[in-house]
Amino acid sequence: MSDALYGGKRFRTLNILDDGVREVLSIVIDTSIPGGRVVRTLEQLAEWRGLPKALRMDNGPELLSHVLVNWCEARGVALRYIQPGKPNQNAFIERFNRTYRNEVLDAYLFNSLDQVRAITDEWVQIYNEERPHRSLGRIPPSQFRRQLETAGISSYELST
Repeated sequence: MSDALYGGKRFRTLNILDDGVREVLSIVIDTSIPGGRVVRTLEQLAEWRGLPKALRMDNGPELLSHVLVNWCEARGVALRYIQPGKPNQNAFIERFNRTYRNEVLDAYLFNSLDQVRAITDEWVQIYNEERPHRSLGRIPPSQFRRQLETAGISSYELST
């Protein structure tokens, strides 16, 4: 996604979610998010949650980079690109992006990237820990994930 600070400086966000449990894993916010930055973020997430079986994404340049493609190939992570002009093939992230835009990006006038990050971090905490999701039986994503872990099921098994 992209937006701008109050002074006009553009910024981008990289929103990474676990489809299986509807949990926000990371929202990276910066003026530019090249493929190397995407890979670094995925490396950090892999240390925390393990590697996913696949990544579903649009055809943004940072997501088509050789750095990301090579990283995925080396780790056995499948890349599932949606067809251009077919956002319904990635409906959950599109729905999430609309919610994030309405509740954060369009709700505030930001003066700095640090301010965007701080407000986003607070919002993600509420989204993951407190906000019930109808598709999860009206419980928050983190609670649903913990239930799966107790049952010995990886959330990644749900999102393939």
